[in-house]
Amino acid sequence: YPSEFLMQKITEDNQIPVHLHVSVSLQYVAGLKGRALVEFFHSNIAEVENEELRHLMWSSVLFYKTPNVEVMACVLLSTKAIYFLLDDSFIHADEHQSDFWNKENSDCENTSFHLSCCFVLKLNDLQSVNVGLFDQYFRITGHSADHIITCLTRDSYNTHTFIQQLMAVLSLLARTPSPEPVDKDFYSEFGSKNTGKMENYELIHSSRVKFIYPNEEEIGDLAFLVAEKMDGLNNLPSLNILLYVLAFQVNPIEGSAQNTSSLQPKTLILTSSDLFLFDEDYISYPLPEFAKEPPKRDKYQLADGRRIRDLDRVLMGYQTYPQALTFVFDDVQNQDLMQNLTLDHFGE
Repeated sequence: YPSEFLMQKITEDNQIPVHLHVSVSLQYVAGLKGRALVEFFHSNIAEVENEELRHLMWSSVLFYKTPNVEVMACVLLSTKAIYFLLDDSFIHADEHQSDFWNKENSDCENTSFHLSCCFVLKLNDLQSVNVGLFDQYFRITGHSADHIITCLTRDSYNTHTFIQQLMAVLSLLARTPSPEPVDKDFYSEFGSKNTGKMENYELIHSSRVKFIYPNEEEIGDLAFLVAEKMDGLNNLPSLNILLYVLAFQVNPIEGSAQNTSSLQPKTLILTSSDLFLFDEDYISYPLPEFAKEPPKRDKYQLADGRRIRDLDRVLMGYQTYPQALTFVFDDVQNQDLMQNLTLDHFGE
């Protein structure tokens, strides 16, 4: 450690998505390569000497206590913890959550680089991982509301890779098994589960961390919601969701310089007859075990919807967003549905 393969892999993964802007401090991290990146991890981030860096990923993240603030993060997975490197824009945007952050590893005197904030979730505190629909995101849950984070990868490959790496490092943990009851009753027998087996879309890892995947009921609820927005509940059995993708809607900023625009996170759903944009709550569902009341907003809120038969043309690329698609409809004048989709969904 570190192997040549690891240094090559983290160097390849250490790239900020082109459509997202980050602070100078995170740009510094993105500029590190190979051994320099590993040394940076051990000198500035790692909490113990014998932990090893295993995976790096750039992703937008949401915290349970700030569900409306999406921030870019460099996610580092080691054999002891998951680290989220964030720039200070998030701290300034939400000062009352300053108790989240661990700044003890920052060294301002001996270096020109200052790491603003680093959120740490120890693997021993990890309880469950919820994988989103079509592997577009995942939520990791610890022992309290402060330890629930959703990673919006918007990329099925990145989600799958991180989950596989996480399972690998969890296998290295030596956890004390839960004590078995002396006298087993009917309910304890019925509720017992073996680790390493998939039951009802839930995998209990040997480390006792639960990996929970979307089930058929969740797909059915989404299909019902889409059919309801289409006023086509009678045709629900024949409704097919052809595409579900987390993307951004490009909104030009009025009164600003040319080519200036903002990106609004949206969920795009395509059926055989309609195209929908939803505002989705990626952090509150399913409800954590400690939640005493349901979230204040629904999981899906319709933001826009158009009929495919009214689609006039599709434009590829948009100024600084080369992956953007602009959908032009002839039903409403001067109102185009603009959506930025990742290339992952146009690959093989």
